[in-house]
Amino acid sequence: MRVLVVNVGSSGLKLRLLDDGDDVIAGADLADPVDVGDGELIRSAIEGWSEIDAVGHRIVHGGTVFHGPVQVDADVRARLAALAELAPLHQGRALAALDAVSTALPGLPAVACFDTAFHATLPPAAATYALPEEWRNRLQLRRFGFHGLSHAYVARRTGELVQRDPTALRIVSCHLGAGASLAAIDRGRSVDTTMGFTPLDGLVMATRSGSVDPGMLLWLQGHEGMTPASMARDLEHRSGLLGLTGTADMREVIDRSREGDVRATIGLEVYVHRLRGGIASMAAAMGGLEVLVFTGGAGERSATLRAMAASGLGFLGVEIDEAANRDAVGDFEISPSGAEVRTLVVAAREDLQIAREVRQLLDGTGR
Repeated sequence: MRVLVVNVGSSGLKLRLLDDGDDVIAGADLADPVDVGDGELIRSAIEGWSEIDAVGHRIVHGGTVFHGPVQVDADVRARLAALAELAPLHQGRALAALDAVSTALPGLPAVACFDTAFHATLPPAAATYALPEEWRNRLQLRRFGFHGLSHAYVARRTGELVQRDPTALRIVSCHLGAGASLAAIDRGRSVDTTMGFTPLDGLVMATRSGSVDPGMLLWLQGHEGMTPASMARDLEHRSGLLGLTGTADMREVIDRSREGDVRATIGLEVYVHRLRGGIASMAAAMGGLEVLVFTGGAGERSATLRAMAASGLGFLGVEIDEAANRDAVGDFEISPSGAEVRTLVVAAREDLQIAREVRQLLDGTGR
């Protein structure tokens, strides 16, 4: 089964065609600004590609309804649209791409694969907000978690790299890209994560604030007259690294910090402080840690960021080899021989996870 994977993120669209051996035989990246709902643009991008048997779409939010991949029909499409306000950077764009691809490739089965599904195993202690019961029950308020496709792939790939069954491992997966989240993966199951009801929660991100005091937001509404719409815009698009340093690019932040830029240095320290604390919290949720994994754009490419994060985690048994960390490319171990916790860099491959889920749903042959 040849699967076209359509991965809409907060900062672009990735198209990958995988053959039945999971080799990428064609690909295209459409970076912003791009109209992901432009069927002609997508049709031209995939023109001449080999025969396609099915399409897998990354959908960020599945709510309380979708806990696994599902073939898209009109009813599913409507349910996904109803969740758009919970993931404003992603959901609407993903649905626009779904419609555009369906128009470009009519008749092919389209499968929605969800970033929230992997975290459906969160125990009540991790998923429940301390809010009035009436709110929680009527509005289904809970922590969903995101980046589940990436974290699920990390769990599987980590088992292969350390040559152990992932259901026997305690893994902290650090997905550090434009969006960033951590997952505590205890013996193959997500038991805690940093994102919550929406992808705005948790770590400092490129343009998203991560966790902030809700009392401060209420104060801003009352004292500054900020509207929910303006606050949402600023928290999603003008906060995070951008708000701290003036740039959303981690590479630029690190370069400016090395040059003595105080704003960049403080911003980097804030980012790493939140990251270290989150990793420790994930380890505590599992009662320990055997493997620490960095993935995502910054997680894969920034040796400086990995070194800064690890330097404060020695009490957990984390240590890294300076040369291995500096030279890491692709899937690579960066901890020294004999380290109590093994530390890996794993290339983010949401495309492989999506293709796997598509095959599992349509013909039961997912690997």
